[in-house]
Amino acid sequence: MRSLTPYLFLAPASIVLALTVFWPAIQAFYLSFTRFEYDLTQAPAWVGLANFQKLWRDPVFWKTLSNTILYLVCVVPILVSLPLGLAILVNQNLRGIRWFRTAYYTPVVISMVVAGIAWKWLYASNGLLNQGLQWLGIGEGIPWLTSPDLSLFSVMAVTVWKGLGYYMVIYLAGLQGIPADLYEAAAIDGSDGLQKHWDITIPLMRPYLFLVAVISSISATKVFEEIFIMTKGEPLNSSKTIVYYLYERAFQDLEMSYACAIGLVLFLMIFGLSILNLKLGQLRQ
Repeated sequence: MRSLTPYLFLAPASIVLALTVFWPAIQAFYLSFTRFEYDLTQAPAWVGLANFQKLWRDPVFWKTLSNTILYLVCVVPILVSLPLGLAILVNQNLRGIRWFRTAYYTPVVISMVVAGIAWKWLYASNGLLNQGLQWLGIGEGIPWLTSPDLSLFSVMAVTVWKGLGYYMVIYLAGLQGIPADLYEAAAIDGSDGLQKHWDITIPLMRPYLFLVAVISSISATKVFEEIFIMTKGEPLNSSKTIVYYLYERAFQDLEMSYACAIGLVLFLMIFGLSILNLKLGQLRQ
């Protein structure tokens, strides 16, 4: 009986996970091979790979996929490197440093809805950013959210601003676990200033760098709230990501089966990124 005790404790959580995560995932996988749209009262009809063939010919899907990859390539390196530098700065034993830590972490606790609306106002044609540029004599203002060339990058800036403090705290936990004796010994050997971080900090922080790379990659691939609040994927689908496109097809067009096919591609994409990061982490060790 004692051998069953751990499983009895795990049973309630396992049942909840099975009903709320695993079973819906299995249903979504099945629906991606069916036709289930418009009239949701009808049973899904099996169509095999028809949804994926439609996906292959869908130019909007390829546009959203390229936007998502661009988002990943631009945002993740910044969220892996910049918070580490920030964590090193706020890890100093200085008076009032806790206030700086709090200030950098504040965007994390702000709701994305509130942050998105605030940044949308900042990006407006008569917003604070354009007024500041006009005051400096730099043009008539920049169409941050209405230009096909700038809209996605403007949303990326919000993602970076919102995530800096979160990843900074992860790095800060790792930095405070590094013994000060190592830096003292490095200083004796002539490794001081920025060199000591290259010789000691970065090698010892590799597990945290790997963790942040995985989390930020998954978050960048699944970005939705910023797009929904600030641009709705416009103009001309220039800021539309794959998750927002999935939302459109599922809840606006009611093409549930097609949305499930998009979701399956997204799952494979995230799974592939996780495996890639894992392999890269093993190589670095």
